[in-house]
Amino acid sequence: MYGIKHADYVPAPDPATGDYLVGVHYFPGWKPGMHRGFECIRDYPERTPLIGYYDESDPEVSDWEIKWALEHGINFFIYCWYRDLKNLGKKVTLNDLRLAHEIHEGLFNARYRDMMKFGIMWEAGNCAGCADRADLLENLMPFWIENYFSKPNYLKIENKPVLFVYDYFFRVMEALGGPEGNREAFAACSEMAKAHGFDGMVFQIEYRYDDEACFEKMRAAGYDQQFAYCWHTPQQFPTDEEAIKCQIDHMEARRKFDPNFFVTTASQAWDPHPWAKDDEARGKCTRWKLAPASFKRLLKEVKAIADSLPEGSMGRKMIMLDNWNEWSEGHYLSPHLSGGFQYLTAVRDVLTRCDNLPDYRLPDALGLGPYDKEWKRLLDMR
Repeated sequence: MYGIKHADYVPAPDPATGDYLVGVHYFPGWKPGMHRGFECIRDYPERTPLIGYYDESDPEVSDWEIKWALEHGINFFIYCWYRDLKNLGKKVTLNDLRLAHEIHEGLFNARYRDMMKFGIMWEAGNCAGCADRADLLENLMPFWIENYFSKPNYLKIENKPVLFVYDYFFRVMEALGGPEGNREAFAACSEMAKAHGFDGMVFQIEYRYDDEACFEKMRAAGYDQQFAYCWHTPQQFPTDEEAIKCQIDHMEARRKFDPNFFVTTASQAWDPHPWAKDDEARGKCTRWKLAPASFKRLLKEVKAIADSLPEGSMGRKMIMLDNWNEWSEGHYLSPHLSGGFQYLTAVRDVLTRCDNLPDYRLPDALGLGPYDKEWKRLLDMR
């Protein structure tokens, strides 16, 4: 601020403590030149991150995100992980990934990386899954073990790495020969993990609808739990009360089916207008955003559901939040122009002991940054 440098680097996080593993989904689409990125939201200034149009491959940006998350009770990021379609059936290298910069360039080089847990969500539903069992065991698993599971800050439950799977169309299940083949392949993955010093693996699958036949299919396929990346409402423009009730109804359906087979998710908003291709598509988009006070009320209800689940169940200890930075899809907890830190403050108030002192100074107040020079250059050219 005023050109005065008050710090040499991002101040160290002062984490809040709590009784839950609180994870937030993270879309790594914000490195200049790697994706449509912030170009999509230029007409949506209310979505502007308070840190500016950042380059998330910058480790200093990662440290700001780690700091803000930890100080509000979020203790792990779940990164969308994309394999290039051309890599199916082949050995996986860093060159065969899409949007991997946040993990490999940002997080892994961040000063505070070991303070923050992380997991990967294998994007197999709308990107590349696996060709067959051999592809999973001989190509994907060795890469994951070497690059992620072996990291001290990878999310593990009882020394079991957690693999989140986004497989809306059950493409992985189909490639592995149906539910039975999927279960057998996952069991082989767990044995591979044990050979590397772990005690097995935990498999979770994304599913946001209420078809019990699908619940049964996922359980038969060897998944340990299901979770939702986000929730959709039947109304196009629901009230806050309707959006909250919709989410709770989804979670109650899961609790009724099997209270051991799901993890709760609290969604803050949904509005993918920037990604819609035309006015007709925009007119069909479901659009809603909870006010900060409504999001806090939702969190209290989600916490109550989690607390009601059986002792020892995953859902009793883990709560998911949607989303850290889906700026184009319209759901984001990261500090932004229209909401500031209010959504993160709601998380801290409900899910932690509030035993820390969050630091709300932005980078420019400390003479740090800016982090948006490259995006400004690119956008000014268009």
